Amino acid sequence: MTIRVYNTLTKQKEPFQTVVPGRVGIYLCGPTVYKEAHIGHMVGPVIFDTIKRYLRYCGYQVTWVVNITDVDDKLIAQMHERGIPMREIAEEMTLDYLNNLRALGVDQIDHLPRATEHIPQIITFISDLIAKGCAYVSEGDVLFDVTKDPHYGQLSHRRPEEQQGEGGEAAAKKRHPGDFALWKAAKPGEPSWDSPWGKGRPGWHIECSAMSWALLGETFDIHGGGLDLVFPHHENELAQSECRHGKPMVRYWLHNGLLRRGEAAGKIGGRSDRAEEGAASAADASTKMSRSAGAGGLADLIAAQGGERLRFFLLRTHYRSTVVYSEQALAEAGAALETFYRYFERFQQITRRRFYNLPAPSLRSEGGGDPQGRPLLELAYSARQRFLEKMDDDFNTGGAIAELFDLVRELNKFADQHRLDQAVDPRDPQVAQLVEGTRVLRELTNILGLFRSLPPVRGGEEGLLPRVMELVIALRAEARARKDFATADRIRDALAGLGIVLEDRKGGATEWRFQPAAASATA
Repeated sequence: MTIRVYNTLTKQKEPFQTVVPGRVGIYLCGPTVYKEAHIGHMVGPVIFDTIKRYLRYCGYQVTWVVNITDVDDKLIAQMHERGIPMREIAEEMTLDYLNNLRALGVDQIDHLPRATEHIPQIITFISDLIAKGCAYVSEGDVLFDVTKDPHYGQLSHRRPEEQQGEGGEAAAKKRHPGDFALWKAAKPGEPSWDSPWGKGRPGWHIECSAMSWALLGETFDIHGGGLDLVFPHHENELAQSECRHGKPMVRYWLHNGLLRRGEAAGKIGGRSDRAEEGAASAADASTKMSRSAGAGGLADLIAAQGGERLRFFLLRTHYRSTVVYSEQALAEAGAALETFYRYFERFQQITRRRFYNLPAPSLRSEGGGDPQGRPLLELAYSARQRFLEKMDDDFNTGGAIAELFDLVRELNKFADQHRLDQAVDPRDPQVAQLVEGTRVLRELTNILGLFRSLPPVRGGEEGLLPRVMELVIALRAEARARKDFATADRIRDALAGLGIVLEDRKGGATEWRFQPAAASATA
């Protein structure tokens, strides 16, 4: 097993070697919580949730940090516009963000630090930079002196003299146009904290340096974020941290491509093109979806499309490539997922077992094995190997998903060849082979955080589903009336497999209801 990752700092793939053997520290820049989250905010979390799942599967102990920026110019502007405290806005929008993460299956985050909870660490960090001569006080502000860092620009490959800083009053406080704020003096009506330089609040860049240091140490393994953060945010983080600590801040900088609107997208379910080296470019940043570009309404989008479809949509593209968002692309994602959903239903009808409850290896070392001449398992283990090779190659989820389609195609083909739909005994050796092949599928989809529970039934109580259920119940009642109990039981059992329970009442009436997967599962 050799994992290789593309490092933005060196612009090449490198073998993955951690600071502490067997342990991984990951820091991902989170949102500034001043308005509701949009779909673009989910790209990084879904990707790094999957990266953590894969690293854990490979045997690493992983600590993943996602920060919350809860003090910022944009939050202050919202405070004045809405007439409520900044803290209330931040809490409201943080809850929105967390709800959306949960809907997309992002549940691997270990720490969600808030900037306002780390003011003491931020002040200590700034004080140390001043003491080292890397920062200076100017009229209540504290500014980082970019000329004191001989390596400034190493991440974005820009020289200090090429930078353009803020103009106006802020520029007058600077020694160099590229200097940036570590601490901002308080203005009337703004939230502020006491500091050695007077009342004020932290700058954006210092927040992440202080929180990553507090939770992951002076040097950690992976720093992630969108391509648009390379400069100035990550460049400034890097400068602050390395000037203070005198050592590398991060071993690997991983930057995901951005989401942009488009009318067409690549085919889902086919072979994904491998991202070229440095595929994400500055052009992505200029076309990204953002609140200012009209993006938003993520909660409504999740309600309409489902979290699993959105997660799948984001993972089917290599993380360094631009994700093209369109209604057509989401529709294609839904159609592609149906390939798997239909197979899961077929698998349950054949085996009397539910895919979602099928135990599967949680560690790489536990999977695979000797197919012992069984052809389906030879194909399944081969697909597994190709899947892992794709993931080892810079977490290529797009290529890995293509292998899942190949595997489910082989599983269906095997069931067809052996006519397993024709009421075969679940103990039949061919059925057992299908179960083992499907267990491989379950193992691999777990890595991507897909198919962890039954998809929601669309239609709802006010939609088409109730009318369909009336028809199904009527057909079952007719079967029972002519004493065709085998058909009646088959209808009941098939519905139970879909999470729908029938309850026969006195007087001949039959009612139906949804039941959680764990409660209605069969072994």
